[in-house]
Amino acid sequence: MAHVILTLDASPGVRQMVSFTLTGAGYDVIEAERYKDALDIISGNKIDLVLADLNLPNENASEFIKKIQEHPQHKFIPIIVLTTESHTTQKQRLLYSGTVDWIEKPLKPDRLVSIIKKYLNNSR
Repeated sequence: MAHVILTLDASPGVRQMVSFTLTGAGYDVIEAERYKDALDIISGNKIDLVLADLNLPNENASEFIKKIQEHPQHKFIPIIVLTTESHTTQKQRLLYSGTVDWIEKPLKPDRLVSIIKKYLNNSR
């Protein structure tokens, strides 16, 4: 059975590229546009990894991460953040907030798959 990845981005183009790349690598992908939608999806599905844009309009990434980790059933889901930020301080804050890694935009498909495999112990 394939791992299920929840990808979260306000841009339909980014979601489509991520979905295309990850389904091509053998993963099942569920897409969301907003943090609230993502939380609803997580509560109703078995999600193996969350790939979330850090900067969604009018939304708070820290609150989103905190809500996932507060739930005992979901607290160990790896969260990887997509970001345009390149500041070391911001990246350190992300790691302290509970994310396991970050990927800088623009996304490179090979790097995306490599990082996902790292956290899902998937040797495909």
